Amino acid sequence: MSNPVPGSPSTTGIQLNTRRPIVGEVVELISSMRFAIALLAMIAIAAVIGTVMKQGEASANYLNQFGPFWFEVFRKAGLYAVYSAWWFLLLMGTLVISTSLCIIRNAPKMLKDMRSWRENVREQSLLNFHHKMQWRSPLARAALAQQTAARLADAGYKVKLVDKDHGTLVAAKQGAANKFGYIFAHSAIVVICIGGLLDSDMPIRLQEWFLGKTPFTGSGLIAQVPAQHRLSTANPTFRGNTMVPEGSSSDTAILARPDGVLIQDLPFTLKLNKFTIDFYSTGMPKLFASEVELRDHATGEVVKAVIEVNKPLIHNGVAVYQSSFEDGGSKLKLTGFPMTGNDARRFDFNGEVGGSTPLSDAYTVEWTGFRPFNVENVAASQDARAVTKGQSLEEQFAVGLDKHTGSAGKNANNKDLKNVGPSVQYKLRDKTGQAREYQNYMQPVTIDGVQVFLAGMRVNPSDNFSFLRIPADDGHSVTEWMRLRAALSDPALRAAAAKRYAERATPESSTSDVLRGQLQASADKSLSIFAGDDKAAGFVAISQFLEKIPAGEQEKAADVFMKILNGSLWDLWQVARQKDGLEPVAADERHGRFLQLATNALSDTFFYGAPVYLQLDDFTEIKASVFQVTRSPGKNVVYLGCIFLVLGVFSMFYIRERRLWVWIKDQADGDAPGAEALMAMSTQRKTLDFEREFDSLKEKLPQLS
Repeated sequence: MSNPVPGSPSTTGIQLNTRRPIVGEVVELISSMRFAIALLAMIAIAAVIGTVMKQGEASANYLNQFGPFWFEVFRKAGLYAVYSAWWFLLLMGTLVISTSLCIIRNAPKMLKDMRSWRENVREQSLLNFHHKMQWRSPLARAALAQQTAARLADAGYKVKLVDKDHGTLVAAKQGAANKFGYIFAHSAIVVICIGGLLDSDMPIRLQEWFLGKTPFTGSGLIAQVPAQHRLSTANPTFRGNTMVPEGSSSDTAILARPDGVLIQDLPFTLKLNKFTIDFYSTGMPKLFASEVELRDHATGEVVKAVIEVNKPLIHNGVAVYQSSFEDGGSKLKLTGFPMTGNDARRFDFNGEVGGSTPLSDAYTVEWTGFRPFNVENVAASQDARAVTKGQSLEEQFAVGLDKHTGSAGKNANNKDLKNVGPSVQYKLRDKTGQAREYQNYMQPVTIDGVQVFLAGMRVNPSDNFSFLRIPADDGHSVTEWMRLRAALSDPALRAAAAKRYAERATPESSTSDVLRGQLQASADKSLSIFAGDDKAAGFVAISQFLEKIPAGEQEKAADVFMKILNGSLWDLWQVARQKDGLEPVAADERHGRFLQLATNALSDTFFYGAPVYLQLDDFTEIKASVFQVTRSPGKNVVYLGCIFLVLGVFSMFYIRERRLWVWIKDQADGDAPGAEALMAMSTQRKTLDFEREFDSLKEKLPQLS
């Protein structure tokens, strides 16, 4: 095995002469290059996990995604906040120590080697080099040495002449700064890690461990949060968010913790004077900017600025970034429609985004969001209720909410993007604390050539909304559908509609009385099955009823059942209008289409799961800007580390170290004039450039002046 190149880094660690072998082995391991590489590999794996798995999400999202068992495993492993996990910070700290020891061990040897000329080389060792050449010259030894030194200096080499062993050694070197590549690159790792640790939440963890700071898990006004949940303005590093509505101000930021939040007091008060937002045609934000006014608590200085994305406001080491925007507490006016029972009375309802409003003794509405406009893909699509040949009765009738509902624009391949108007988002929470989330649009949306009101619902925050489509009536409202829904829940109106349907479907004769009675009973039965109970309703209930019929007769029975149901629903609609003192609607194609869509929507109310439907009528929008407020003392340290890394990479890859020796001695025949020369050349990386340079020197050095 050949000896390592002098000055090259060693993979072994620091060898200590100690009476305790275990101490020496630990120090050797930590300071070895193989240990540092292993740490880098583990940090890289952790970074991959932190990139693939969303960080800082709500615990409920992780619980829904991974299930109870793996949720707890990943939580204990700290995978939901990888970059602030204790084991990740330990890896970073150990890497700093290991790399520092590597630098301490190798840097002095490298610096010494950079200054060294390696003039102790002997003639015999030069003969063992792969790149070597010998020649004779009529010049005397001293003259040849001076000529060789001059030509090497002209080629960019630093040269030193050494007289030894009755000869002259011309030692030359170039690119010794290559060694700085190792020093700079490894120093960059240390500096960047130190900067990262300075900007980590380690200072906050230390305050939690030793100063009694604990996350806040309650609710209420920020100003009333106790001191043990607050961080002072002297906190050396933090990264939090603050939401400021237009015309309001804030002097605190919220720092999310795994089990709550900490309140960070800011050294200034930030007031939002105006928030401006512009959108692309697709509905994506094009520009949002905040006109703010900052007042320093210590000096009283007032600074006015416009904060945009990537254009922060920096004041005394604290940076304020434009992060996002939210609703700042818009005022909402709505109309409520009962969705259960035979009550069709509407009522007025008000709300404020960010607040909550009691709906009844059993429910509370929590207003979570409002959007003044929504850009959706409303391209025409096929009717989701189209029945294809060969479908079973279960497939024909047991169509869930997601089949003919879903996104407002179901065809993702088409880009018929339109603004469908304002929408409101809220949670309906019952006495047990269970909640479903709803999203209702203010205006009807044209889908498949008809206008429908979209009423979205989801059970879990991680789910997409599924939309109930309530057809708009002649007055562009949900009034007629709500009237039909209430009538379907009224047994008396169902009986009246069944009687009316039977009279309309059978001729006036004495022999048809029995048939009329049977048809009336069938119509009443079909309406009752469709109205459902606590277990099933709509097409699901019909499907379950038809399953009791022999398989060979199911298709025929389904045909008859649907004809009776459609006819009975038409008469139920007319009976309900008559009860309210209204004229019957015209029996035309438009109203027939309305009834078909209304039937689909009535079937899906069983899945909607809300006792009321809230229709947005009017609003007063209040915008709010979300700022990210940071103090990052390690930022400049990281920048310095990046400079070191660039210098190191440049030095290692673009500076080639070359060493060259020329041993010159008098000719063996002492009476003959002239001298003999032996040249040898080496480099750490043999490249084509090195080969060309060696060939060039082979030609130039032996030439006579």
